[in-house]
Amino acid sequence: MRFTSEQRLDDGVLEREFTLGEIPGTLWMPESDAPAPLILMAHNNGLPKGAARLVARARHTAAYGYAVATIDAAGCGDRPRSAADEQARADLRRAMQAGEPVDEIFESFIGPLVDNAVPEWRTTLDALLALPGIGGPVGYSGWTAVGIRLAVAEPRITAAGFFAGGYVPRAQREEARQVTVPLLFLLQWDDEGNPRQRALDLFDAFGTREKTLHSNLGGHTGTPWFEVEDGARFFDRHLK
Repeated sequence: MRFTSEQRLDDGVLEREFTLGEIPGTLWMPESDAPAPLILMAHNNGLPKGAARLVARARHTAAYGYAVATIDAAGCGDRPRSAADEQARADLRRAMQAGEPVDEIFESFIGPLVDNAVPEWRTTLDALLALPGIGGPVGYSGWTAVGIRLAVAEPRITAAGFFAGGYVPRAQREEARQVTVPLLFLLQWDDEGNPRQRALDLFDAFGTREKTLHSNLGGHTGTPWFEVEDGARFFDRHLK
């Protein structure tokens, strides 16, 4: 892991950009003398790690005493996409403009994104836990499809917060039954891109016996800020 920049933000959080092979990432560290628990934070459906909403959540969470890391995994953010991915995204735009069904198109590129992203997240986790100032346990927050696969494949993750707004491929809907860590699931009740019943069915499918559903009125980007604060309290219960 090579750090390429570092700055102390006005809230006292230390923000560091890094590369790990071809993986670009950002790490936010709290002001603390003790090793900090770690939260991996991913944006829905491969949006860039520098997206304003993700950065705001990461900084706020770091100020609560957590090390927070995000990456642009393979095919995500500003990293190169395959010709098949680009074609799928073009097909998606066309189908949405025409009012046609889009689930199969989502399946064709979100599934491979998850398959390619999870190994890179695990590689990043290895490198982060080797850094001074970061200890366990580890939580995950954000993109549901990647979070499901990570929670199943990665025993070091001990709690997860998922956002219901991203498309979840069929494979991860099946894997949800294997998720056994404590879970906080956020749902926007009027999310125009995510059928409400499908999100509720997914919540029902999670195998954990400790799961909480928070639902708020509003569309896809309308999650209230207090959910970020509630999320920090959720992680406090399970990571500290």
